[in-house]
Amino acid sequence: MKVVFRTSLKPRFKRPFSKTAGGKRRRKEPEIPGEPTFTSLGEKMISAEDFHKVEMRVGRIIDVQDYPEARNPAYKLTIDFGSFGIKKSSAQLCSNYSKEELIGGSVIAVTNFHPKQIGNFMSQVLVLGLPDEKGECILLKPEKEVELGSRVY
Repeated sequence: MKVVFRTSLKPRFKRPFSKTAGGKRRRKEPEIPGEPTFTSLGEKMISAEDFHKVEMRVGRIIDVQDYPEARNPAYKLTIDFGSFGIKKSSAQLCSNYSKEELIGGSVIAVTNFHPKQIGNFMSQVLVLGLPDEKGECILLKPEKEVELGSRVY
């Protein structure tokens, strides 16, 4: 991977605006001189506009069912997002959480993905988590009570 650093402080674009579909003019985000365009893992950097397209909201798990048909041990979760409705998700949480531990707990989920068919179950949201030392999912959740449906920013 080749990373190129700009050494000139001259503006990169001659025109500060570009036309988008529909003819609207939009200001181009200037690059910061010397900043790489790739992350330390070699992934392309995204803009704040790209980040704001991902809708992450807080929900409360109201029901947990076993999902024996799944390839890997998983639960079927029913999550209440307040005014944004009740959504369902499939999540591989069996190794770190019992059903009783999950019910009533808060989670953060991506709510604007297209629904995904997982076996015979339609998953409507993607529950977010991090891997533990064994690679199993640890849920992301707010440390204090917040309104259901609150958006992550």
